[in-house]
Amino acid sequence: MFFTMFTFSFSGVTNELRHVQKVDEILENSISIDDFSFYSNSYMYDAYGEIFSDIYSAENRIYLPYNLIPATFIQAIIATEDRQFFSHKGFDMNGITRALFVNAEKNGIEQGGSTITQQLVKNIYLSNERTYNRKLTEILYAYQLEKTISKEKILEYYLNAIYFHNGVYGVEAASQFYFSKPAKLLSVAQVAFLCAIPNNPTLYNPFTNLENTQTRKEWILTKMLEMNDLTDAEFQEALAEKIELKPARKKDIFPDYVTYIHYELEQLIGEKEGFHQKIVDATSMEERKTILQKRQQRVEEILASGVSIYTSLQPEKQSLIYETIEKHLPEEHIQGVAVIIDHKMQQLVAISGGKNYEKFNFQRGFQAFRQPGSSIKPLLVFAPYLAETNASISKTISAASFCKNGYCPQNYGGAIYGNVQIETALKHSFNTPAVRMLDEISVEKGFSYFDKFGFSKIVQEDFRLPAALGGLTHGVSPLEMTNAYTTFANNGRFLKAKGIQKVVDNNGKILFQWDDEPKIIWNDEVNSKMRTLLNKVITEGTGRKANYSRNYIGGKTGTTNDFHDLWFIGLNENYTTGVWIGEDQPSSLAKLNSRAPHLLIWRDLMRD
Repeated sequence: MFFTMFTFSFSGVTNELRHVQKVDEILENSISIDDFSFYSNSYMYDAYGEIFSDIYSAENRIYLPYNLIPATFIQAIIATEDRQFFSHKGFDMNGITRALFVNAEKNGIEQGGSTITQQLVKNIYLSNERTYNRKLTEILYAYQLEKTISKEKILEYYLNAIYFHNGVYGVEAASQFYFSKPAKLLSVAQVAFLCAIPNNPTLYNPFTNLENTQTRKEWILTKMLEMNDLTDAEFQEALAEKIELKPARKKDIFPDYVTYIHYELEQLIGEKEGFHQKIVDATSMEERKTILQKRQQRVEEILASGVSIYTSLQPEKQSLIYETIEKHLPEEHIQGVAVIIDHKMQQLVAISGGKNYEKFNFQRGFQAFRQPGSSIKPLLVFAPYLAETNASISKTISAASFCKNGYCPQNYGGAIYGNVQIETALKHSFNTPAVRMLDEISVEKGFSYFDKFGFSKIVQEDFRLPAALGGLTHGVSPLEMTNAYTTFANNGRFLKAKGIQKVVDNNGKILFQWDDEPKIIWNDEVNSKMRTLLNKVITEGTGRKANYSRNYIGGKTGTTNDFHDLWFIGLNENYTTGVWIGEDQPSSLAKLNSRAPHLLIWRDLMRD
């Protein structure tokens, strides 16, 4: 019986031994360098290279590679946290022995004897529980990590990971947050002051316990002197230096533009990484929803990696929009937006989202879809008509009454005219000639041009004669309309203006940028005729209040039924600007119409 039991046990043990792994193998499977991925701040830059938006949430961190970390930070941390850092293999037996004696004396765990490497693995892989079991695991992990990556890389990770209170992580973000300048510009005393905080962020929080922070700063300087990192003169100078905090606030201005750039970034990543095509190919709403979620996760991942988003924002023009709309539209309940595009570069230089706009709210500049009224005529009717018939702008069209299949539009005020020139029909915005022209070339032909602008809310039900006067199912956005009008500044060629120039990672590598090619909508001759017509609108027609002295200006008014929307879209030599005025819940703006704030806003923006 004994022999049988022994044989059975021996067989079981042998079987178990076959599955036993070496400690090294276990640690190799547990330690992954991929775990060292830190959230890092992202930034939006304006056209002049200035930051106008810091992007971060819970962790304010600006990641610095080892070669950019100031030597004084490394010296201060090693002098106070781990003097044997460059000689040990992840743990320091002298430190551990010392800690064991202290803990035995206190009958608890008072000291940990942790090296920098141990502190790093605790933050990345382990919990903060104070047990000997966790401590042993920490030592083993630290030992394995030192075999895996260099000492310099460990310091890089550590100095970017440590917490400086107030939501700030890493030496660069701490420097920017507490002193409003980069780490490379800090004095020795300022470095020692910052290095005091991570030891106990609450106890050494400079905003609540400044005296504690100062005391530990002096202790750190003493340790740096002991390590010969400082001369006596440097030590005395650093001790005498008075520390003055200059807290930096999170930079986040121009919320209208910031909101739009977040949207455009989503579109850019979606196009470049194939999400858009997958959305198009989706066979169900559930599948489409899943793809949209994945796209959003990817955007968040990109922003968390620490990127620089270079944009076309011109701050002076963005500010000018705010001032001009406030000047000409003081009524609280009435909204107004403007879009300014540099059509030579096809760059969106300014866009507003409404008066007193707050970030990530409904952004009327690109999210409000309204009936465009007569501002649609140049795009859907007049330019396509000239392209299809090769007519001159002096050709006459009937402005008499019109009826077809029960649709009987009227001119403003019910006026009836005889034959009028195309030029007259546009500059005075007569309705019946426009409907006749679209009917002559066919609704389908007019939309064959209009569709090239990529208006996002156009549906099949819009393919009817009322569209000639802006009668659409869902409408168009101010950004879409302004984009379309840039065609008249570019010889009939169309390319959507972009706010994002490029997205760059921490190493300066370009991750994303637009590379679209312009489309030809109509030829130079048609475009030249349209420029003349648009100029006549301002100099002689419905847009006279927008006139100012300039080499070339042109544009078109738009007023919808019951004066629910007031539009003016136009251009000069350098910019195309669109203005929309209305209420979020459409109601009559008849009392405003005679004052023409949309024309005055456009004039002041373009003139100034």
